Amino acid sequence: MRFLDACLRKPVDATPVWFMRQAGRYLPEYRAIRTKASFLEMCERPDIAAEVTMQPVRRMGVDAAILYADILLPVRPMGIKLEFVKGEGPVLTPPVRTPKDVARLRVFDAQDGLGFVMETVKLVRRELAGKVPLIGFAGAPFTVASYLVEGGPSKEYRWTKAMMRGEPVLWNALMTKISKVTVGYLQSQVKAGAQALQLFDSWVGVLSKEDYERSVKPHSVRVLAAMKRTGVPVITFGTGTSPFLESFAATPADVVGVDWHEPLDAAWKRVGLGRAVQGNMDPAYLFLPRPRLKDAVKAVLDKAAGRRGHIFNLGHGIMQHTPPENVRAVSDWVHEWTAR
Repeated sequence: MRFLDACLRKPVDATPVWFMRQAGRYLPEYRAIRTKASFLEMCERPDIAAEVTMQPVRRMGVDAAILYADILLPVRPMGIKLEFVKGEGPVLTPPVRTPKDVARLRVFDAQDGLGFVMETVKLVRRELAGKVPLIGFAGAPFTVASYLVEGGPSKEYRWTKAMMRGEPVLWNALMTKISKVTVGYLQSQVKAGAQALQLFDSWVGVLSKEDYERSVKPHSVRVLAAMKRTGVPVITFGTGTSPFLESFAATPADVVGVDWHEPLDAAWKRVGLGRAVQGNMDPAYLFLPRPRLKDAVKAVLDKAAGRRGHIFNLGHGIMQHTPPENVRAVSDWVHEWTAR
């Protein structure tokens, strides 16, 4: 399969393409299901989650499916209430800010606490029937920790940075628990049938290089090393990593996902030309008129320069209201223009 081969920098017949958040609100078939079930219900019902996972595979001609789930699903069996509030996003209660709060968090068995996710993986693998591989995923320890400490999304990360800098022992205890949960969760996804794994560190770009290297990277490396031992290709992805991209890339991951903040060729040099790279078109460009969109796709492919190990993707997830026909066009152009 060309996606798995590209992860390992093997020759491929065309550059593989998939899109972060390729299953979601921009698709009319997704919105039709969403009118009948809440977001959490969609994640918890394997029949629905499997169907949503398959929707972009059928429509977009992508080279990989990514499991329909959410990076915050593990917080519930850890003992945290999780709600998705319209206009606010995820709300986690109670926030985790004291030694007692951290001590109360449970390290659970993934099959018991998130068995519905594993059932979704099994259903999707049967549906895919070997056509394209399935990517499993989890949130990286820092991103999950920031939600737990802040109680939801944040613009300032005041509580998170205060714990990281002011209470390093407590911070490490929290990150260690999250890491253990994450490793078990990802190992279970592979046992259920996931053929590649991606670790999403969506908010790591709010950190300085010093804070990342001292307080975050050791935990991420521990998780990525355990992912690597599962025997499937491993992708690490973060947004806003340009200030410390070399350090972010220096992990056991097979593939480094890069965002859109710098050109792909420059990012690849910093990652190391002997590594596979995923990215990195700006998701906003999917709203461009076709001629300008073509230019944007060509720009990424030109900067990849036909090197082995390029996986075409966006610099972050597909945005709401993105025209589905533009997503399909990008997939087709990438395959057409890079066919060997």
